[in-house]
Amino acid sequence: MADKIKDPICGMEIKETKAIKLTQDGLIYYFCSENCRQKFLKQSSAVKSVTFGNKAMYTCPMHPEIERDKPGDCPKCGMHLEQKAVPAGEEDNKEARILARKFWLGLILALPVLFLALSEMIPIFNLKALVPSKLSRWLQFIFATPVVLWAGNIFFVKAWKSVLNRSLNMFTLIAMGVGAAYGFSAIAILLPNIFPESLKQHGEIGLYFEAAAVITVLVLMGQLLEAKARRRTGQAIKALLGLAANVAHRIRDGKEENVAIDQIQKGNLLRVRPGEKVPLDGIITEGKSTIDESMISGEPVPVAKKEGDRVIGATVNQTGAFVMRTEKIGSETLLSQIVKMVADAQRSRAPIQKLADRVSGYFVPAVLGCAVIAFIIWSIFGPAPALAYALISAISVLIIACPCALGLATPMSIMVGVGKGAQSGILIKNAEAVEKCEKVTYILTDKTGTLTAGKPQVAATITANGWNEKSLLSVAASIEQSSEHPLARCVVDYAKEKGYELASVDDFQSVTGGGVKGKVNGKVILLGKQKFIEDQKIGLSEELKKKSGELQEKAETVVWVAVDRQTVGILGISDPIKRTTPDAIRALHKMGLKVVMLTGDNEKTAKAIAKELGITDVYAGLEPKGKQEIVKKLKSEGAKVMMAGDGINDAPALAEADVGVAMGTGTDVAIESAGITLIKGDLNGIVKALRLSRGVMRNIRQNLFFAFIYNALGVPIAAGILYPFWGLLLSPMIAGAAMSFSSVSVIGNSLRLRNIKL
Repeated sequence: MADKIKDPICGMEIKETKAIKLTQDGLIYYFCSENCRQKFLKQSSAVKSVTFGNKAMYTCPMHPEIERDKPGDCPKCGMHLEQKAVPAGEEDNKEARILARKFWLGLILALPVLFLALSEMIPIFNLKALVPSKLSRWLQFIFATPVVLWAGNIFFVKAWKSVLNRSLNMFTLIAMGVGAAYGFSAIAILLPNIFPESLKQHGEIGLYFEAAAVITVLVLMGQLLEAKARRRTGQAIKALLGLAANVAHRIRDGKEENVAIDQIQKGNLLRVRPGEKVPLDGIITEGKSTIDESMISGEPVPVAKKEGDRVIGATVNQTGAFVMRTEKIGSETLLSQIVKMVADAQRSRAPIQKLADRVSGYFVPAVLGCAVIAFIIWSIFGPAPALAYALISAISVLIIACPCALGLATPMSIMVGVGKGAQSGILIKNAEAVEKCEKVTYILTDKTGTLTAGKPQVAATITANGWNEKSLLSVAASIEQSSEHPLARCVVDYAKEKGYELASVDDFQSVTGGGVKGKVNGKVILLGKQKFIEDQKIGLSEELKKKSGELQEKAETVVWVAVDRQTVGILGISDPIKRTTPDAIRALHKMGLKVVMLTGDNEKTAKAIAKELGITDVYAGLEPKGKQEIVKKLKSEGAKVMMAGDGINDAPALAEADVGVAMGTGTDVAIESAGITLIKGDLNGIVKALRLSRGVMRNIRQNLFFAFIYNALGVPIAAGILYPFWGLLLSPMIAGAAMSFSSVSVIGNSLRLRNIKL
């Protein structure tokens, strides 16, 4: 490398020996100051692993409120903390590798212990001719010790931490059960003379090394399967991360160069060829093409794009080449936002989790109590040797009652469900939205951009007071340049297509739900709804009112234009119904939901569209506060309300609703206010979201049933309730297998959500 290098942020030449170094994505960067390095980190993707100077945060899958800046165990449940951002490469499998090593070595050592123990109990396994009883007992001790104290040491560490943190958990029970079995047996081997003769059979104390070793291996197996399954729940995020492009063709000073994505700045021009991924979010400045957006929207049909259209990073260019101007980089891109939303949602907690938390809070102390009671009862009333039976029942109770499955029931379903939603174009902000979504009874929806395409076009221009089309459109488009409303862009685009000149605007003001006003060439311009113009005490001609009514009968939105307190004309704007809307409305009705249209448009236009779609309840001419009030009213009547919208004027209603659904094609304010965002931006996404919610909640209830039924049946059986009737007493080994199976069954059931039909 040359002696001098350039800072990628400020361009300053610096010596390598004095530079601040950063390694990211296999590339090395040098900076003149910490300030430049921090700027670079902000610009680069928030979800990619940085190998220098960027501390990763770790959290618990079951208790997302627990956060640490280094890996470790959760102080509440003892579960291994996971990195909040998706880790790269080797770190991803570290926990699974450690558990796998402990499991396989533990299994190799536990099998001889099991066979030696069985030889003393089952004639078919009789090895006494080869291995004398005394040697067998010492071999069991030698083989079981590394299994329990090395392979199973993680359980004892977690259990000790649970005591220190005063948060008893599943590992408390495991450590007590395994520790009791191993400790009793070790004392019997090392100090056999301290036991009274009445407890001995054939002059020896019964050993439980096989129970301690096999239980340790079974629990390790459950933990290993669980770790692998938890990694599979993050596949949705990893799949999204894998979509990102690594290199872009940047055009600078007429020359094209290949650069890493991290080095692209806002405003850079990038060339995208057929078959390549769109590098970042931006706008096409030259050329046209069709783009496959299915990896983000879930829709397989390619989308035609032309000059002026927005393109999304990580989508795939198909037929044509084009040049784009970069508008969003790093964590600002849609892909990065999607990954962040999915990760945050997977860590959030559903209200139903509170039930499991309450039960778990009382569960461990209750199990300890059951184990003590079982031990006492068997010690007093059990057959000889009573202490052996008492120990077996107490250990079995401790092992089988581990509340791992109970704790995993909700988080696993949420993690898989949120990931499935992301792959289908449904971004869920938090687990609460999933639970509330299932109970929705009313769907309230905006018109423009939600029911309709959101790509309005000027269909008619009617002038008055001596004005012509050119002059009317010139002033209308001039003032609409500064507006964020979707109708504004269509007026501007239409005027530009006609070749009309646009002037600069002074004193621009936007009146939410009404219109806009400002000064163009010294003249005061008002543009908006009829009521907005009337509220300014400006007279409207009867002829224009009549023409306005005719346009509204055709489902066209009418925009009034006034100059210096005189109406000079109206614009008729049509916004076609989305192709997918009719089928979506029918599906929502079939699901038993009431669909209501809320719109700021006039009543005639709204009813014309509602009639075509089969919507009976319509509220028109609403301001943002009006939409919010309707949501409040329905909620006060006991309805569970879902509100769908895409504009700033929908934000209050979206926030007020039980579940807010924002169209991904809408404004950032609407998306921020909503609990669910639909990337594709049509009502079919709501149908999918409802089906996903119902599937996730059904899955959670199944998981909770599995967890409760195992414990409800397992604890009494382990305590020996069947022994007086059928002589059956649950072996601690079988209890360990049942405990592991309960956790694995919950995880397996959760993973079924990946195949749910939406």
